[in-house]
Amino acid sequence: MIGSVLFYVQHLLGIGHLKRALRIVDALTREGVEVTVVSGGEPVAAVASAITTQIVQLPPIRARDADFRELVDAADRLVNEDLRIARREALLEALAAARPDAVLIEAFPFGRRAFRFELDALIDAARSRLPRPLVLCSLRDIVVLHDKKRGQEIVDRVRADFDFVLVHSDPRLVPLEASFPAAPEISDRLVYTGYVAATDTLAEASPPAPGSDDAAGLDEVVVSVGGGAVGGALLSSALETRRRGYLTGLRWRLLTGPNLPEPQFEALASNLPERVTVERYRREFPQILRRCHVSVSQGGYNTVMDVLEARAPAVVVPFASERETEQSLRAERLAACGILEVVQERELSPERLVQAIDRAISRPSAPIVIDTGGARRTASLIVGMINSARGLSRAQ
Repeated sequence: MIGSVLFYVQHLLGIGHLKRALRIVDALTREGVEVTVVSGGEPVAAVASAITTQIVQLPPIRARDADFRELVDAADRLVNEDLRIARREALLEALAAARPDAVLIEAFPFGRRAFRFELDALIDAARSRLPRPLVLCSLRDIVVLHDKKRGQEIVDRVRADFDFVLVHSDPRLVPLEASFPAAPEISDRLVYTGYVAATDTLAEASPPAPGSDDAAGLDEVVVSVGGGAVGGALLSSALETRRRGYLTGLRWRLLTGPNLPEPQFEALASNLPERVTVERYRREFPQILRRCHVSVSQGGYNTVMDVLEARAPAVVVPFASERETEQSLRAERLAACGILEVVQERELSPERLVQAIDRAISRPSAPIVIDTGGARRTASLIVGMINSARGLSRAQ
């Protein structure tokens, strides 16, 4: 065995954090690393089914809505102390059972501050073990800080408790300081991995499974909203655009995501025009994009990577609320490179969508020079860090 990793990930609303984490897990497994995933969000069978590694499911916590102000349990009750204790104990038991060489924590301390009740205990327990496992942060390209004063707190926590921060980005597109100005203060801990994309992993880059629809996506308008929890407006606007007679000669495929509320899914799926399909989820989504006529999507990390890898003409409508700026920043950087078209959520309408799709279809293909080898590079880096730590331990 090359080494072992315990990977903690908590998704709250969509499934992007979990999906990116599992792409990294797949790459770690191919490197020969034994991985235990500890997931704190609601189970997503459609996403996790392709992963063969051990998954420890904590009693789930999710955000009640897109404001993220209220966290609730599986029964939609506000999180209480009993649930916190149960999760903390289960997390520490997972650490003890895994005896990992490295503890990889997604987002924290840059995000997931509400989960300090268990993450403080996890980090303390890891640092007290002998030999001490590495403590690493797995961080997406863009940080969202609701309190700008937290920058110094994050810097202090990284310097005190984390060996490295693995930034899943290409600094040529979005350096960490673009969203986290204090990044230079921890530059000695930052390691850029490149973006984590589907074609960099085995599970999603392999050919479709037997019995799958090999023609899905062929010359289609593919509309997708990631996990779907906040994608209703885009889906409705796209369907209205089609009802008004736009691109009626093409099939339209609407992928709602597993988290779109059932009443919204049923409303979309009723009385559909001819050649319009509404589905929850397609595991072979990256392959579908490679065959499509045009992609219309939100601007989440994983979806944007899938679109870029597919080289598909693309329109992005980034999810943007009072507290969320991540998707807008990423989409605007890519639009400035001439890679895709952007329609701001507040300006979304069938008319704006038609104009943006027309521009996307007619624009010349722009070269994409963004590093998307992040999954394999993350795995390779972690193996190297484990080996270095073992060598240092033996030397001491």
